[in-house]
Amino acid sequence: MSTSIDVSVASVARMCDFYLGGKDNYPADRRACERLSERLPDTRALIINNRRFLRRTVRILAAEYGIRQFIDHGTGLPTHDNIHQVAQRVDPDSHVVYVGNDPMVLAHGRALLEQEDSTAVVQADPRDTDGVFSDPDTERLIDFTRPVAVLFVSVMHCVPDGDSTPADLVRRVAARLAPGSFLVVSQLVSEREDVREFVNGLMLDSTGGRWGGVREKGDVREFFAGLDVLDPGLVEVSSWRPDSEVVPRQRSHEWIEYGGVGRIGSA
Repeated sequence: MSTSIDVSVASVARMCDFYLGGKDNYPADRRACERLSERLPDTRALIINNRRFLRRTVRILAAEYGIRQFIDHGTGLPTHDNIHQVAQRVDPDSHVVYVGNDPMVLAHGRALLEQEDSTAVVQADPRDTDGVFSDPDTERLIDFTRPVAVLFVSVMHCVPDGDSTPADLVRRVAARLAPGSFLVVSQLVSEREDVREFVNGLMLDSTGGRWGGVREKGDVREFFAGLDVLDPGLVEVSSWRPDSEVVPRQRSHEWIEYGGVGRIGSA
C-alpha cells in the first residue's frame, strides 16, 4: 500500500476538507471542487450536512443507545469535533478505531491521536474486512462480543462495483457483529442519469480512478437488507433526526447524501 502523497491528482478526503473550510488541500483538489460546484452548486451544503449527520449519529448512538465502541471506515481528514471527541463527550471511556488508506489522512490522524490510548488509526482498505477486524489496534480497542457501531458515512461512493459490491461489504461486516450493533451508512445518490454520469466521469478523471460511483436510492436500500432501520428510515441525511431546522439548505436535490442507521437483531 502506497504511503506517498500524490498532490497531482485530487483526493476525495482533501476535496471534503476544502468544502469544510480546511487547509489540507492542494490545487488539484480545489480544481476538482470548482468543476463540481460549477455544475452542482449545492455541493458544499451537501458536504457540510453529511459531516453533521456523522456527528449526530455518533452522539445519538452513544447517548441514547449506550454504544461505546465505534469503527469509522474511510475516515476523512481530522476536523473540529471528530468522532472520538463526540463519543467521549458522552462517555470518556468510549473507544474509536478510524480506518483509512489515504496517506495524508493517516499522517494527520496519527499525529492528532498520539496521546489517545482509547483511539487508533488503522491503515487498511475499508473493503478489507479481515484486515480491519484482525488489526492489533482493532483487537485491542474493540470487544466484538459487545455491540459496536460501524460507520460507512460518505464512503460507499468510493467503493467500485466489482467482485465485491458495497452491499456485500455491509453484509460481511454485519455478520461479524454482536446483536444490538449498528451500521451507519450514507452514499451520494441521484435519480438523474446525466448527474451520475457527470459526477462519475469528473471524479474518475480527477482522482486517477479512485472512485466508485454516485448511485440510486434503490442501491442504498440494498445496503440495509436484513437490518432493522431506525426511524425516520432512509432519508436525505440532513433530515435524519435533526437537532434544529438551522442547517445549510440545498437549493436543489439533483444529488443528495442518502442513508440512515440500521440495527442488528436486538441487544
